[in-house]
Amino acid sequence: MFTSVFKRSIPVAGAFLLVTSLLAIAESAIPEDTFTPAISGVTAGGTPIHFIKDGFDGTEGPIAAVDGSGSVLFTETKANRITRIAPDTTISTFLENTNGANGLAFNSNGELFAVQTLKTKVGIIYPPGKEKTLSENFEGTAYQRPNDLVLAKNGGIYITDSGTRPSKENPTPPASTPGVYYIAPDGEVKRLANDIKRPNGIQLSTDEKVLYVANTDGEHILAYDVTADGSIGTKRNFAKLAGWGKTETGDWASGADGLAVDAKGRLYVASSAGIEVFGDKGDALGVIPLPKKPQNLAFAGKDKKTLYAVGRGAAYKIAVLTPGFDGRVK
Repeated sequence: MFTSVFKRSIPVAGAFLLVTSLLAIAESAIPEDTFTPAISGVTAGGTPIHFIKDGFDGTEGPIAAVDGSGSVLFTETKANRITRIAPDTTISTFLENTNGANGLAFNSNGELFAVQTLKTKVGIIYPPGKEKTLSENFEGTAYQRPNDLVLAKNGGIYITDSGTRPSKENPTPPASTPGVYYIAPDGEVKRLANDIKRPNGIQLSTDEKVLYVANTDGEHILAYDVTADGSIGTKRNFAKLAGWGKTETGDWASGADGLAVDAKGRLYVASSAGIEVFGDKGDALGVIPLPKKPQNLAFAGKDKKTLYAVGRGAAYKIAVLTPGFDGRVK
């Protein structure tokens, strides 16, 4: 009798061990929180970098929601939607069918501006009934890959077009024509720069006297003085990026992508190194490494003292010492 029972129990025990092993593997696959270095005025040493979720379908364009909820919105470009992360990290869909929205910006009326990548254009995509196209081309030539934008207080819009790159779907795209553009409040479109290899993130200083541009393939964040009519002056190297290095393909790049500014005028850069932080004179203050390389970042939360970073399908949040600039949503 004892032998018979023991033999019958082996499959049960084996199944238990199998389930236990699978659970252990699943748990080990869940990223644990990592921690920040101490960066004066930015992060206290040992602050948790909270992992929120992985598996998003494209991660770009984070921006604080303007409904008072303290949420952050970001674009899942490949999934053609905008996703909301609430302060408690609850995730929901904010907007579907976004025409491949990438970078986002809110105006004071709560209208959501986006650069759009399916039918390439710049315009308002929310709220429903307020949709509007602002620009689809420059001098008759369609934008190739609108990437990011920042909305100035006067209503002018600065945008980047990162141009074309070979892909599995399109190994021989048209010749790349990257550029930085300005859509004036009256609707006139100006091309401000066409000498940046791969312009990506774009941001204004807190006083809007300096325009910052991230060159993904370059070693430096670029800066330009802004003139009264929205035009820009001579390009200069603003900050040297720690992310600069040789890629898997053997090329050199920094991975510089999204940009954000805090209330003290510091510039935060998503790069291959993580989140790089610079003073308003371009001095390097420190780097916050992340488990996955970030693509973009934004301050959100009711006091804008939470820094969100998204990239490679993952999202994180970090408590910071200085809030994001409150003169603009982005």
